[in-house]
Amino acid sequence: MKVAVGGPLKVAFRPWVEGLENVPAEGAAILASNHLSFSDSFFLPAVLDRKVTFIAKAEYFTTPGVKGRLTAAFFKGVGQLPVDRSGARGAGEAAIKSGMDVLERGELFGIYPEGTRSPDGRLYRGKPGGLARVALATGAPVLPVAMIDTEKIQPPGKVMPKLMRPGIRIGKPLDFSRYQGMEHDRFVLRAVTDEVMYEIMKLSGQEYVDMYATAMKRQLADAVKAEKEAEKAAKAALARAEKEKAEREKAEREQAEKDQTEQRRTEP
Repeated sequence: MKVAVGGPLKVAFRPWVEGLENVPAEGAAILASNHLSFSDSFFLPAVLDRKVTFIAKAEYFTTPGVKGRLTAAFFKGVGQLPVDRSGARGAGEAAIKSGMDVLERGELFGIYPEGTRSPDGRLYRGKPGGLARVALATGAPVLPVAMIDTEKIQPPGKVMPKLMRPGIRIGKPLDFSRYQGMEHDRFVLRAVTDEVMYEIMKLSGQEYVDMYATAMKRQLADAVKAEKEAEKAAKAALARAEKEKAEREKAEREQAEKDQTEQRRTEP
């Protein structure tokens, strides 16, 4: 996949990279990145010599039919692990277990602390459950990563990607050994996550928003829904007004015709 996917990506888009020397040549490490585009999971592995394993929803691996099998083969080839999001605690526990397994094998584990793609290009608050717990439980160093301009390559609604150079900045490893054994302390998890997000913000230059991206997406979806409902209500009100106007004009015409008829009857 590095040849079939990574090679053409590097030739076509020519991504620039800073901080490659911070990625260890061997041994476990966590790549914690901002998340601007679906393509982030392709550009980052493409510029590294080592394999990076990300997590993906299990539906990508279980869809039936020829297309489903091809999709599953593709995601396996680019280093994606299926995560079953069902169950009491959903994707969180599954992601943590998958991440630990990857790191125990001495490999690179990629994770997006925001939990989802940024809806507007800004950097959102990191979720403390996955990244911090995996880092503290395994002792693996955390490398902050900033993906730059990847959201401009294929904005929402665009089918054809725009040929431009995205950027990748990889920061120096962060050591959280001082918190070893405290992976169940929510205040420690929050502190570790915030420290990583601060480093990502410095690398990316993004505006930071102290709320979860999922919450912002809900707000935006609610705003779109409210706008559509308001537009629908306005159209309904306009239709009622036009109907009332038409009925009023019809009544006025009928009254005028009635008056004319009555006037003719009374004329000598």
